[in-house]
Amino acid sequence: MSYSITVAAPDDPSAVRPTGMRTLKRQRPERIALQIAAVLACLGVWHVVTLLKLNLGFITFHNVPTPVDVARGGWDFLTSSTAAKHVLASLRRVGIGFGLATIVGVVTGMLAGRYWPFRSVVMPPLEIIRPIPAVAWIPLAILMFPSSEASMVFITFIGALFPILLNTAHGAEAVDPRLVASARSLGAGGAQTFREVVFPGALPNIITGLVIGIGTAWFCLVTAEMISGQFGIGYFTWMSYTVQDYRGTVVGMILIGILGLGSSLLVRRLGDAVTPWRRLDRKQ
Repeated sequence: MSYSITVAAPDDPSAVRPTGMRTLKRQRPERIALQIAAVLACLGVWHVVTLLKLNLGFITFHNVPTPVDVARGGWDFLTSSTAAKHVLASLRRVGIGFGLATIVGVVTGMLAGRYWPFRSVVMPPLEIIRPIPAVAWIPLAILMFPSSEASMVFITFIGALFPILLNTAHGAEAVDPRLVASARSLGAGGAQTFREVVFPGALPNIITGLVIGIGTAWFCLVTAEMISGQFGIGYFTWMSYTVQDYRGTVVGMILIGILGLGSSLLVRRLGDAVTPWRRLDRKQ
């Protein structure tokens, strides 16, 4: 019995490019087109129901501005003298709050995921605090911090902390014990094992927590900037509502959504950069 083996030529693209990567590249334009179509469909529905001032009894669109009105309001906002101050104020607050939440959440989550005495002491109080909504922290934040700026940063910090902490703890706890045992059998100490085995193993969960955390930080922004009285997208959104500028309210909501989406994509891209093995797995 004889066997024949066919070896692809080195310059044959099929020999060096996985099938999954070719499929992914073929599907990418289709996926982008589908996403754009979905956004356009939502805009179309919004335009129709607001143009007709649809009233279904349990929900009414009588006072909801049309997409055209919101577009004009967005242009008025972007060309105003205070637009940059609003955007930069919100970016600063979310950036500081999210940065602090990342440090505290990752360190605490790694320790809680690997050391049960630490977890037994730290996690019960945090689990009691976790369900408290951001708006409930406003009076206490005003009492605790000497400035409204620090209060707003604290509320965004609280919003981002728990997704990061819990995902990190879960990732650290779920690291395969066989990998840890193998590292120790090869002579790695506790710190080296933690640095080279446990942390890389928990990194995908950490990145997931960071993506969720940056979204919840923006989610808490309106609540945080209700106590501002000066600048910020959340403050602009709330003040537009109080003066019945409904198109300004929608403009603020859309800006928060765009900034939140952009920051989430940035965190996700940075996560892909530090975990190249995940990117390769998705392409195969």
